[in-house]
Parts: sequence; structure tokens; C-alpha cells
Amino acid sequence: MKIVDVVCSKGRTGFFFDDQRAIKAGAVSDGAAYIGSPVTAGFSAVRQAGEAISVMLVLEDGQIAYGDCAAVQYSGAGGRDPLFLAEDFIPSIEKHIKPLLVGQEADSFRRLSQMVEETHVDGKRLHTAIRYGVTQAILDAVARASKRLMCEVVADEYGCTVSKEMIPIFTQSGDNRYENSDKMIMKGAQVLPHALINNVKTKLGEHGEILEEYVCWLRDRIQKLRLDENYTPILHIDVYGTIGAAFGNDNYKAMADYLARLEEAAKPFHLRIEGPMDVEDREKQMLALKALTRELDDRGINVELVADEWCNTLEDIKYFADNKAGHMIQIKTPDLGGINNIVEAVLYCKEKGIGAYQGGTCNETERSAQVCVHCAMATRPDQILAKPGMGVDEGYMIVYNEMSRILALRAARAGR
Repeated sequence: MKIVDVVCSKGRTGFFFDDQRAIKAGAVSDGAAYIGSPVTAGFSAVRQAGEAISVMLVLEDGQIAYGDCAAVQYSGAGGRDPLFLAEDFIPSIEKHIKPLLVGQEADSFRRLSQMVEETHVDGKRLHTAIRYGVTQAILDAVARASKRLMCEVVADEYGCTVSKEMIPIFTQSGDNRYENSDKMIMKGAQVLPHALINNVKTKLGEHGEILEEYVCWLRDRIQKLRLDENYTPILHIDVYGTIGAAFGNDNYKAMADYLARLEEAAKPFHLRIEGPMDVEDREKQMLALKALTRELDDRGINVELVADEWCNTLEDIKYFADNKAGHMIQIKTPDLGGINNIVEAVLYCKEKGIGAYQGGTCNETERSAQVCVHCAMATRPDQILAKPGMGVDEGYMIVYNEMSRILALRAARAGR
């Protein structure tokens, strides 16, 4: 089954592009907006509408496979590719991707994705968002051409077994960390709430006291609202480097002391902390996270650290995993470019005994979320992010329902 055309359309994402550096420097939130001047190149405001590009591959029998190019909320930060604006990058897809794919047989996700990954323009790879969306469309095309589910294509090509159970879903609250936590608890999310702790003064506290109070509230809220005492979700909080900012990025004892306090506050629930420090450099970030991981392990502090910033590419993920920089690694799906890299990253983490969190960003689309579910059902990471958006309901619904469809369809086939 040949690909006969490539068509692009501009799209919106489920959230916004945010200038992380400007926010860290003190940009003030004002309703849904931020007041202040952007710092990162390409931004016209501290917060601006997220954009996507839908890439549609027309097959010779008339079927249309598609995927969505999208970039993370904090584009241009932490070593990532620059801001992704549709009008800037549709011409690049039409010029470089369309001639590459038209006429190709939709017979191998792995082969075609690698072709896209290896495409260079002026000595550089295509933007991560382009590679992300185009390879989603390729996976869909191969699945349609062979009459398989996308997860079955991944499993067949990478020697995996499609999960017979739901992957635990991690939900994110945005700044509405109280009301949205209620939604998560009532829906039975297995991992929650993210919480968006991205400012020391207003969200962590100079001595960590604001976050500690929130963890206590969250613990009590789960126990109050849950309908079943067996519901014991994992508390996963992203602190965006603020613990290091408050206690010292290289003061591992002080950070560990604070994490021990949070561990006690969270009991009886298990706690994960994402991005405890951000030292603005890949090598230094790995070393700092490795040292803090060792400090916690040596002291028997049962808090899992999750690597995120400066752990963007497949090579980065392998580097952090090899050095045990964190107990779990976020595989931030748009940052890896081709979704074939997502598959390999999850499998590599599992091989190394490191937790695999197949994440992403609120700033994606329903389509990229659905395709990511298929990758997860084939590779079975420890958790998958509910996305896009920060409203909880929509992202959780999209991810949950796609997994449920996969399980139902495969069970029906097996029963025939």
C-alpha cells in the first residue's frame, strides 16, 4: 500500500506555549495569562496559544492516516528545539517530508520512521515536533495498510507483547491544584496530581513549607473522597527545580532532609518528585540528580526522583538511565522527535531497571495522545500521562478511552 500524498493543516493544541525562563524570573500570573516580557527567543508573550500541524498521509486505496506535530509547553527551554509555530514549519514539511514519503510503501513503521529521523536540512535534523507528528502518521499508515492496531504494529516490529491491562494514568492539575485534585480522586487516577510547583516564593515556600502543607492536604483529601480504601494513588509532584533553588542545587543533604519531610507528610501514599533541581546544563544536571538519588537511597528515604529537564532525547535518556540519575525518567514524548524513539526509550529504561514514565505535555493534541497510548500499550511503561490540557477531564478521558478500546478490540478478536 503506497503513500500517494502528504497534506498539512494548521491546528491548535490543548494548552499554551509558556516561556519558562520568564516565569522563573518572576513573570506574574494574571488570570489565564502572564504579565511580563518574554525572555526565550521566538516568544511574543510569556504565554501564547499552542499550535500544531496535522500531517495526513493519503494511501492509494483512499484511506487517510494522520498524526499531529506538537511541541512541549516549555519550548526553547532546557536544551529543547525552538518555539514551534505552524506557519513557520508547514513549508518545511511540504519541501522535505512530502518528497521523501510519496511513493513509499507503508510496510514498515520502523524503516520509514528512521528515514524521517535521518533527514537533515542544512546539517540539522528536522524540528522535533515535525518528526513527532510525521512518525505518528507513518505508524497509522502502516496499521491501516496491514489491518492491525497501531499497538500491534509496534509490538510486532519491536518484539513486544501488547498489554492486557490498563497502563497507570498520571493526571496533571496545572495551577488549579486543589479542585483538579478532587477530579482526579473521584475518577480514580492512579498517579496524581503534578501540581505545577514552579515558583519558590508562591508555591514551594522559602523553606518548603507551602508544598509540605499541600502534600498534607492532598493526603487528607484522598482519604476523605475515596470510595474504596484500596484506592492508594501515587503522589507525583513536579517541582521544576525549586527544591534546589530553595535549598541549594548541590546541597544534597538539605534537599534529602526536606524530601524526608515530604515522605512523612505523604504517608500512607508513595511519593515521586520530578525535577528537584535544574542546573541549566545536561552534564551537571545528570551529576546532581545522580548524587541526590544516591543520597536518598543511602539514607533509606523512600521518595522516587524523576528526571525531566535536560533529559530530552533518546541519547539523553540512555545517559541518565546508565548513570542512575533518578529512579524514574520522564520520556517527554514530543522532545524525542520520532515516536520510534519513544518505543526504544521505554524499552531501554525497562532493560536498565529504571522506571519509565511515558509523558509528554499538556500542549499536545488528542491525536498525539491517542498514538502515544498505542506506543505505551505495546511497551508497557510504568505510567502514561493524561494529555492534552490541564483540565483533567479531557486528557484523562482521551487516554483512558483509547486504552479501553484497544483492550476491548483485542479481547473480541481473541474470542472469535
